[in-house]
Amino acid sequence: MANWIDAEVIENKHWTENLYSLRVAGEIESFTAGQFGRLGLQIDDQIVGRPYSFVSAPDENVYEFYSIVVDEGPLSPKLAQLKKGDAVYLGKQANGFFTLDEVPAGEQLWMLSTGTGLGPYLSILKTDQPWQRFKKLILVHAVRYANELTYQDLISSFSQRDPDKFLYVPFVSREQTDFALHGRVPAAITDGRLEERTKLPLQSEHAQVMICGNPDMVKDTREVLQKRGFSKNLRRKPGNITTENYW
Repeated sequence: MANWIDAEVIENKHWTENLYSLRVAGEIESFTAGQFGRLGLQIDDQIVGRPYSFVSAPDENVYEFYSIVVDEGPLSPKLAQLKKGDAVYLGKQANGFFTLDEVPAGEQLWMLSTGTGLGPYLSILKTDQPWQRFKKLILVHAVRYANELTYQDLISSFSQRDPDKFLYVPFVSREQTDFALHGRVPAAITDGRLEERTKLPLQSEHAQVMICGNPDMVKDTREVLQKRGFSKNLRRKPGNITTENYW
């Protein structure tokens, strides 16, 4: 219990049958946009907890987390059923290094995500730091079906904040649309469709790339970028690829 606080569900928004955003109120230590917290429930006489990236900005007084139901998982199906006023445990301290403090300087910030890997970028984009540091901000969100392209109102607000700086590129892999790129992100980098869509060259001299989501996408995208001269960003050896695997 020393690592947990009592929190209360403020809202549980269901985007699709399996995608939901949980907003909770509590008192935890300060965090940096891009980090993850922990949510937990009492299950069979013990607290079962899992890490979830913050969607909320550090200065917001309600903490928001974006999640998918894992049917065989012990926690996410129960979190998905929570209602306003229900109790939930919240980790006292945030963790993680998927933050702009860890990203070197560059002209462009490419934020590539699949599924719920979108979450930390929303937290980052709610802060002033990316808008002050980079000339171009490119948010890429890849999903299977179009109804999984969530947070459209928030993303539209980023476009309105600075339409010359911010670009949003949706991907849909399992159905055809008239607005999203089809297929996977690594393939669209390889064949040039991503650069054609953004009208921006994806080059190591100018770009910092953050990649978050499905481990296969993270791995394949990193390999494609490394063939273009990009290198993994390490504290002991700064580069231009910063990654975060989900599950």
